[in-house]
Amino acid sequence: MPNSLLTPELLRRLEQFQILAARRAKSSAKGERRSRARGQSVEFADYRNYTPGDDFRYLDWNLYGRLERLFLKLYEGERELPVSIFLDASESMTFGSPVKFDFARQIAAAIGYVALCGFDRVSVIPFPENPEQAAIRGALRAVRGRKSALTFFQNLNEITAHGAANLNDALRRGALEARQAGAAVVLTDFLDPAGYDSGLGALVARGFQVTAVQILSPEELSPATYGDLRLVDAETGGMQEVTFGRYRLKAYQETVQNFCQRLREFCQTRGISYFLAASDTPLEQLLLRQLREAEVWK
Repeated sequence: MPNSLLTPELLRRLEQFQILAARRAKSSAKGERRSRARGQSVEFADYRNYTPGDDFRYLDWNLYGRLERLFLKLYEGERELPVSIFLDASESMTFGSPVKFDFARQIAAAIGYVALCGFDRVSVIPFPENPEQAAIRGALRAVRGRKSALTFFQNLNEITAHGAANLNDALRRGALEARQAGAAVVLTDFLDPAGYDSGLGALVARGFQVTAVQILSPEELSPATYGDLRLVDAETGGMQEVTFGRYRLKAYQETVQNFCQRLREFCQTRGISYFLAASDTPLEQLLLRQLREAEVWK
C-alpha cells in the first residue's frame, strides 16, 4: 500500500495494534468493540490479525492451517469506537526542520490506520477551517474500513497548513458536534495565545478519552541562532527585533520547559495522556514504544 506518509514496514507493524478504550463503546454502528448492546445476529463479518490477549474462541484454526498465521473472526454483534483526530493545520505548524505539520500528519496517518484496521470510525478534524479544502475535510470524516486506508492517506496528504490557530474553538466544537464520545487525539504545538484549557476541558467533560501530543521543532526546543534577530510571527505577521545572547537562550529554554510542564500537569490532573515530541523524533519510537507503553494502544 504505497503512500508518502508511512513506510510499508511500519504499516505492517501497526496492523498488530488496537486502540484501547477505557470505556465500552456506545456507538450504534457495527465494529469490533465489545458493547453492552447485543447484536441481532452472530453473523461473521470479517477477520483481523490476532494480538496477545484476544479470546482464543474466536480464532480461525482452518485459516491458520492454510496460512500458518493467527486471525480473529469478527461478528456483527460488536460495536465500533469513534476516533477523532484534531490536527493543527495553522501556519505555526509549518515551522521547523523537519516541519512540525509533516510530522503531525504522519502521526495522524498511523493512528487512523490502526483504527481502520480495527474497524473503528475515524475522523480527522484539521483546524483552522480552510474553505478551499472543504471537500477534502469532508472526505476525512467518518472513515471506516481498512479498504479506505489508501484514500484516507491521500486525502490527509493533501491537507495544507495556513492561518491562525483556534485550538479552543476547534476542540469545543468537536466535543459538541460528536454524536458519541470516543477516543480523541490532539496533535498541535499548543502555542495558541488563547491557551488550551477550555478546549481540552470540553473534550473531557463530553466523555472523550483524550491523548494530547505536543509537537515542537528542535529549533523551538533548543535554538542555535544568536545575535541581533528580527522575529516574525508565522500566524499574525508581527515583527520584533531582539538581541539573543547565551543568557537569553538559557532563559528561553527555561520558559519552554515551564510551559510544557504546566501543560503536562494540566493533562495529568484531568486524565489526559500527554506526550511531548520533537518533530525529529523517530516515528517508530513514538508509535511503537511511547504510545504503547502508555497504553494508548496495544
